Amino acid sequence: QVQLVESGGGLVQAGGSLRLSCAASGRTFTSYTMGWFRQAAGKEREFVALITWNSITTYYADSVKGRFTISRDNAKNTVYLQMNSLKREDTAVYYCAAHTRGLGVEPGIYDYWGQGTQVTVSS
Repeated sequence: QVQLVESGGGLVQAGGSLRLSCAASGRTFTSYTMGWFRQAAGKEREFVALITWNSITTYYADSVKGRFTISRDNAKNTVYLQMNSLKREDTAVYYCAAHTRGLGVEPGIYDYWGQGTQVTVSS
C-alpha cells in the first residue's frame, strides 16, 4: 500500500498562485502514476492532472490546461501541483491519488487517495 498526504492548500485571491504537495510513503513511489483530482461542494470529483512514474507523460483537464503544472520528485516521494492564474471556479478540495495501470482520468482507476486539501479562491 501507499499512504498519501496532501498539503499546501489555502485561501488565495483570484489571479494568484498556490503549490500543492502530496507526500507518499509505503511501497515504491516510482511504481505509480500520480493524479490530482478536485471536488467542489455539491459536485462530483473531477480529474485535474496526471503524471506517469517517469514524468514523460502528463495530462491535464481542459479547464486547467496552461494554468496548472503537475510534476514529481521521485527522490522525495512527492508530487506537486503548481496552480497559477487561479479562478473562483478552482475552489475545491484537492486530492492526490495513485495507481499502477498506466494512464487514466477516471477516479475509479486510482487505488490510493489522500485526505484532501482545501483550496479557496476569492474574488
